[in-house]
Amino acid sequence: MKSRRFYILGFAALALFDTITQISFKFATLHAGEFSLQLSWLRHVLLSLPIYGAMLGYLGSFITWMTLLKHAPIGPAFAASHLEIITVLLISFVVFGERLNSAQLLGAASIVLGVICLSMSKAKHPDE
Repeated sequence: MKSRRFYILGFAALALFDTITQISFKFATLHAGEFSLQLSWLRHVLLSLPIYGAMLGYLGSFITWMTLLKHAPIGPAFAASHLEIITVLLISFVVFGERLNSAQLLGAASIVLGVICLSMSKAKHPDE
């Protein structure tokens, strides 16, 4: 059984990589402008740095997720893999000036509570 520190660091790394991916996509979208089915638009997108941030984020997420799946219980691991929704929501609020509504805040709180409940349940019944 892996230590609690391994899981905390692993899930924090997963949330970080997933957040980098999503925020990089947002920046790439802002940089790309309106979609155009032309080679010049695609070249413009492929020459933007944020698209490579997204690719590196995906690579980091994949490696981290595969490592966690090898060692972590699947229920808490799957739930914790969605923590980036909260970090992206908060960064979008601060960086991009997006508004938060009550449904988003309730959803974020539900994700956190779900991760906590699954983790506590797994801690009480580790062999299930």
